[in-house]
Amino acid sequence: MRRASFLIVVLVAFVAMTVIVAVRALLPGGDEMAGRGERVLPVAVAAVPSVEFADVVEALGTARANETVTVTARVTDTISRINFESGQHVAAGAILVELTDTEEAAGLAEARTTQREAQRDLDRTNDLIARAVVPQSRFDEATAALERARARVASIEAQLADRIVRAPFAGIVGLREVSLGGLVRPGDTIARLDDTSRIKLDFTVPERFLSVVSAGMQVAAETSAYPGEVFTGEIAQIDSRIDPITRSVTIRAEIENLDGRLLPGQLMTVAVRRDVRSHPAVPGAALTRYLDQTFVYVVEEAAEGMIARQRSIELGRRAGTMVEVLDGLTAGEQIISEGVHRIRDGAAVEITREMRLGANGVMAGVAAGGSSAAQ
Repeated sequence: MRRASFLIVVLVAFVAMTVIVAVRALLPGGDEMAGRGERVLPVAVAAVPSVEFADVVEALGTARANETVTVTARVTDTISRINFESGQHVAAGAILVELTDTEEAAGLAEARTTQREAQRDLDRTNDLIARAVVPQSRFDEATAALERARARVASIEAQLADRIVRAPFAGIVGLREVSLGGLVRPGDTIARLDDTSRIKLDFTVPERFLSVVSAGMQVAAETSAYPGEVFTGEIAQIDSRIDPITRSVTIRAEIENLDGRLLPGQLMTVAVRRDVRSHPAVPGAALTRYLDQTFVYVVEEAAEGMIARQRSIELGRRAGTMVEVLDGLTAGEQIISEGVHRIRDGAAVEITREMRLGANGVMAGVAAGGSSAAQ
């Protein structure tokens, strides 16, 4: 009896389900919805931007001053005056240090006195020769004496000049290594002088890159001292030799540094940019792949509304989250930028959000009806 009751219940449930399916099939559009199971999908779209791409060779480099020198004295003597402070900017020819010159100054006064006497003697001799009082040989003797006096003055002036230490070029003076009254000898460091208005950035690359780097190519450098900031310059020289041990070549780039923020000795990451070009680009999230092909969904307007069309594209290099498109897309076309795993070719879609794409990916989303929202 229980078994018969169970069978009756099952039969009633089956009949009820059959009736429901039949009724849905008889409703307007029922057959189409049952057969297709389609619905309009909300999507976010973005216009394809044109982005600058380049082939990049990366390396580590060391910053160097445009000109650098260790300031030293030419003679041994004590320091009588210091005319600079550590970190000061000095002009070319500025006096940095003066050494004691008492003895030389006295000798110069004596030599100049001798020179004046020799000049007066020569003038008197000329007058006497004009009156035929003295022979011509006396004139020669007076002339020679004057020349000796002049040479003596020039020699002492040179000795005095050696006691004045000047800046050979304009730049920044480093830490002072001497004190007033201290004894300095030739070769002793007084300070370092660096011209940092331009930075020379030396870096090495493997020899296999010799064919793709050349003078004049643009470089982009970064340093941990200024995170996220890029300093641009260009290659100035390529070394004439390859290191036989590392099989690498040294390249020197030059970077303008008028604000003086970059300092000699800094470690910098360098990217050499070549074959710079502008191509359409898409974010990686907009790509789908099947076997060796890559696709995006392009939104097109049709008679029945907006539809998604699958399109095969050829990819190039990656820059941030953006991927270069070599073929298959043009800048300005609208693609589905998010949720592509829910889309199929020919699916009906509704644009609910429009995205703005930059060189590094999605920047902002704008609702189809209006306001902007940062992503």
